[in-house]
Amino acid sequence: MTWLRKLLADSKIFFIVWCMVAAFGTYFCMYAFRKPFNAGIYEGLSLWGIHYKIILIIAQVFGYMISKFVGIKVISELKAASRSQLIIGLILFAEIALLFFGWVPYPYNFIFLFLNGLPLGMIWGIVFSYLEGRKFTEILAMGLSVSLIVSSGVLKTIYYEVYEWFPTLSEFWMPFVIGLLFLPLFLFFVWMLSVIPAPTKEDIIARAPRLPMTNTDKRNVFRQYGWGLLGFIVLYTFLATLRDFRDNFTVEIWSEIDPGWDKSVFTQTEAITSVIVLAVIGSLSAIKNNFKGFWVVNGILGLGFIITVAATLLFQRHVISPFWWMLLLGTGLFLAYMPMQIALFERLIAHFRIKANAGFFVYICDSIGYLGSVLLLLYKEFFMKDLQWSVVLIKFTYFQAAISLVLLAASCVFFYRLAARKKANTVAAETDSRAA
Repeated sequence: MTWLRKLLADSKIFFIVWCMVAAFGTYFCMYAFRKPFNAGIYEGLSLWGIHYKIILIIAQVFGYMISKFVGIKVISELKAASRSQLIIGLILFAEIALLFFGWVPYPYNFIFLFLNGLPLGMIWGIVFSYLEGRKFTEILAMGLSVSLIVSSGVLKTIYYEVYEWFPTLSEFWMPFVIGLLFLPLFLFFVWMLSVIPAPTKEDIIARAPRLPMTNTDKRNVFRQYGWGLLGFIVLYTFLATLRDFRDNFTVEIWSEIDPGWDKSVFTQTEAITSVIVLAVIGSLSAIKNNFKGFWVVNGILGLGFIITVAATLLFQRHVISPFWWMLLLGTGLFLAYMPMQIALFERLIAHFRIKANAGFFVYICDSIGYLGSVLLLLYKEFFMKDLQWSVVLIKFTYFQAAISLVLLAASCVFFYRLAARKKANTVAAETDSRAA
């Protein structure tokens, strides 16, 4: 083990590849415990007049949302020594919940998807805590980005492959079986994370130290940066809601827009999206100046929103095919979503030297974002019941893009003025120092 730690410390290339693989593998495997159930159709099943798949998704997302709210405290205050034990315990809890989801009969088993989602929302923050605060955080987090983009599509394909192996297996037992298949891989990738060395002195100088936060630290952050952060939080809420809606109902949407769709389409669209988003995120590490990096990230967010609107408009006018619409819509969404998670707050902390960690900001955004997902599902079920899933996706795409571009502009103005005041104060302090 000593030789491995030495190699990680001495070889930059080996260190980067190791971190990318470890983050990708861990988070990909987490999705094996979270997403396979929504590849099922649950045809003919309902509860309280609502289709049972909607009940299942709401139950899990509600648990996931609560996990994000809990994560605001847990992840922001997490100590390095506790990470491995916590992440393994959370996954085992989620798998046990899936066991009961298969064992307890319909319609009483939905509660176990709530329990399944309850621990899973904190996995991202634990994984990212191994990667943040480094000179190459954006590159290291590329593996995490890829897993988030491709995992859902790939796992839907795996779901159908496993179902062909076990054709008598019910839709309720499939999630537990797939989780069980991925558990050994998950443990291996967690071990890979556990041997990653702490940030170096050079990392700390370049990106600011990342320390567990106290309640006072959290209050100070919102006292100083609250209005700008509020714009990003609301923007992220709409973005996360749309991304989650598209992901949860991909099967239904494809059935509406292209009745002859093939199961491999999930992997194809998400793989192409991941290559594009990876190239963009990886290039951010070439920008050494943190404030320039912050502005570039905001530009990427705006571009992502514009792509979603343009793709949807072209699809409605029959200029592009369903495949290209879903591909470009996913690309635009992830071009906004992933840089917000990985780079926006990373650069903000580094430039303003905020005593915080990225997990704190991301978990505030995520918790409210998943609340938005639940509200959209309920709104669709009670007020847009007769609308097709694809129509809801189109309408919400236009709505969220318009609101998000306005909020993005407002937050950018806030932080530009804040940076200008900071620069003026620094210049004044230097002038006074020379005069003394």
